Amino acid sequence: MISVITGFIDELREAGVPVSMVEAIDGMKAVEMIDLGEKVALRETLRATLIKNLRHEGAFDTAFDVYFSNVPAPIEPDDPESANDVLPSMPERGQGAETEFDLDGLLEALLDALAGMDGESLRRGARQAVDQLAGMEPGRPVGGTYYLYRTLRRLDLAQLEADLIEALMSDEDLSEFEKRLLKEDVEARLEMLRKEIQEEIRRRLVADRGREAVARTLRRPLVEDVDLMHATTSELADMEAAIGPLTRKLASRLARRRKRGSGRLDFRRTVRRSLASGGVPADPQFRHPRPHRPEVWLLCDISGSMATFSRFTLQFTHAMSTQFSRLRSFAFVDTVDEVTDFFGPGVDFGSAVRRITQEAEVVWLDGHSDYGNSLETFYSRYGGQLTSRTTVLISGDARNNYRPPREAVLGDIAKAARAVIWLNPEPHSYWDTGDSAMSHYGKHCTSIHEVRTLRQLEEFIENLTLPSGKTPQNV
Repeated sequence: MISVITGFIDELREAGVPVSMVEAIDGMKAVEMIDLGEKVALRETLRATLIKNLRHEGAFDTAFDVYFSNVPAPIEPDDPESANDVLPSMPERGQGAETEFDLDGLLEALLDALAGMDGESLRRGARQAVDQLAGMEPGRPVGGTYYLYRTLRRLDLAQLEADLIEALMSDEDLSEFEKRLLKEDVEARLEMLRKEIQEEIRRRLVADRGREAVARTLRRPLVEDVDLMHATTSELADMEAAIGPLTRKLASRLARRRKRGSGRLDFRRTVRRSLASGGVPADPQFRHPRPHRPEVWLLCDISGSMATFSRFTLQFTHAMSTQFSRLRSFAFVDTVDEVTDFFGPGVDFGSAVRRITQEAEVVWLDGHSDYGNSLETFYSRYGGQLTSRTTVLISGDARNNYRPPREAVLGDIAKAARAVIWLNPEPHSYWDTGDSAMSHYGKHCTSIHEVRTLRQLEEFIENLTLPSGKTPQNV
């Protein structure tokens, strides 16, 4: 069992989940206090000792299902048939697809198990469904999604859902609220069936190919390591939940004040205090720096090539609007428009995005990126409002479609603002290739950062320092 747990911890680390040596030791000690046959207790014990971030729970659950797939679920002591449950072997090639069986009988058994919430009958039905419908083949390098799809397609979950609703519905007329509760209950029960089938498939894959091979097949990047330029809709939704804490951290960074040391000498208070020591200024008094609210301006490229990253950036803007009272937002393609009023506390993110796409005047000529014209328009309209307290954040790939970069305008912006920080979603090796004008703009920036993932964004926020001078320090 020790080798299984250490292998499980190694897999978490390979997936990107940070598990320290101390946490691994805590997990081992905690496991000694529980019954290893209780799969739920084992899962939650390891989760409590090894996982520190909610975003890592998906990777934890996947790895746990692989490494502990042969641990039987809790069974009733008076059920001898369940007590003999063992890890199944992989059927011979084509065996499941060629065997004749009663599909209607299987569906009826599953319906009865779901209606009666009979966990053991549901597990037996899931095993039979995988036996007969999955068509699993030994040695095939797949992660199980294909087999799961084949099994669920033959079971026809839509019809099973309709039959289950009919079986659970009483003779009395139900209100709309009761019907909705019933539908949610049915969906939860079908999800139990799907998970039982998925777990059974993984158990057989592990028996056939080994834990390590199956874990490598199922390994997916953590949400903080997903490339923002190629993120799916579901991955962007997961990122949105993680952006809030990052913006709060950024707010504290930008508003950071010197909590140690002293401000300017307060001569009058020092003289008054020296009267107690015969005129000797033994206790100098200093003025404390006045805290000021951070002033942040965000310029976001929302052109077609930046569609996915711009959505992420707008999510970042939406979250930042709840943390900064002096945040101004600007969107641009080949010209720029202020979209500050589209965001704010209580504003739905989807509504804000729709307003930007429909109302913001960000297209001037042909709808292709023109950083030069956008920066020039921005400075002519808003440059007079920049102050020494303004931090300008620019998010974009700096691809200018071979148009004049007009980098001198960014230099004027940098002179008027406290700092200009550029976030580029492309790999550093892509900068200055093709129509990229990154080096033209970079020489006027306080810092440049490659931000392709949430992890890189978090590192940027952790290491953010805003120099008092104007000397560029490109990263």
